[in-house]
Amino acid sequence: MSYFASSSSSISSRPEALLREAAVPFTDFDSPTFQKWFDRYANARVVLLGEASHGTSEFYQARAAITRRLIEAHGFRLVAVEADWPDAAVVDAHVRARPALRDGQAPFSRFPEWMWRNTDVRDFVDWLHDFNASLPLGERTGFFGLDMYSMGSSMSAVLAYLQDVDPAAAAEARERYSCLERWRDDPVRYASSAWDRARDTCEAPVLAQLQALLDKRLDYVRKDPRYFDAAQNARLVASAERYYRTLYQGSAHSWNLRDTHMFETLDTLLSSNGPDAKAVVWAHNSHIGNAAATDMGRRRNEFNLGQLCRERYGDDAALIGFGTHTGTVAAASDWDGPMEIKQVRPSRDDSHEHCLYQTGLPRFMLDLQAARRGRYAATWPRRVWNASSG
Repeated sequence: MSYFASSSSSISSRPEALLREAAVPFTDFDSPTFQKWFDRYANARVVLLGEASHGTSEFYQARAAITRRLIEAHGFRLVAVEADWPDAAVVDAHVRARPALRDGQAPFSRFPEWMWRNTDVRDFVDWLHDFNASLPLGERTGFFGLDMYSMGSSMSAVLAYLQDVDPAAAAEARERYSCLERWRDDPVRYASSAWDRARDTCEAPVLAQLQALLDKRLDYVRKDPRYFDAAQNARLVASAERYYRTLYQGSAHSWNLRDTHMFETLDTLLSSNGPDAKAVVWAHNSHIGNAAATDMGRRRNEFNLGQLCRERYGDDAALIGFGTHTGTVAAASDWDGPMEIKQVRPSRDDSHEHCLYQTGLPRFMLDLQAARRGRYAATWPRRVWNASSG
């Protein structure tokens, strides 16, 4: 397989042999080998941790262990996840002991609930709460959502904030958001309606509301420090309106809008926390890899969060994916269906995961960038994988 070919005649040309020699095996996520391996990313601006499903306990445990190391040993103070902003804000209020904007709905109750309402995330949140407890507010690590599916909750959060700081502005915001009110619980219906009505959409009022909030930033910040939270919710409403309005223009277009929103949210978090701010991102492999190096970019004209981070931050963005050969996964047979435990099909013979499985190593880490610079330099891809082949 030329993808892993070596220019050294003293090394077997079999990909599994090259991988085995470059791999760093580990026993468990608390082992010193596993923990210390990630010290190489101590100076990164953003470390993106992917995973190949939204229902594999080992992937969540690994991300939590890596994140704990980066927080404790290397001063990472932002954890940004593929979740909606208002849901994550409830967790952030808990872990940093600060007030939050709430709409009364339990966080992470949208399908698939198990993606974030699971024991592995709960254990990490409990740890983060305890870690922050003895630190000044400005040094505590926050927990933030990057995604944009919470249009209704975000509208409620903006209105709640304005009701506290500027009731007259809240009335104006309520009028602007009334355009979307009928679709707040089923925004996909707005997509079909906007498609039918062409120019008769809610774009103008939601953008006007975002601008109105931004125009009064200095005044509102003095009155209530939750302004940043409210502004992000207003941005999310504007992004979500555009996302659903253009949903029928093609999958690549809607995908790019979503990942652009996630990147802009992450970039805002980093810039608003100063030049030394560092973030850990939890998202699916399809979001954190570099789309420009795959068929996503080459054939489908899609870009993603990982590509945008690489373009903005260069080598200060570390892209780390997780993969496996087989096992079990929490999933559903249908959208909005009940959670089931399903068997993962073994990796295809022509896949990267199968090459990793063929090493015979049950768990290992592989830095492909280091491999490209070292004795295996040939055609190695610019991506890092943490892999479990069992």
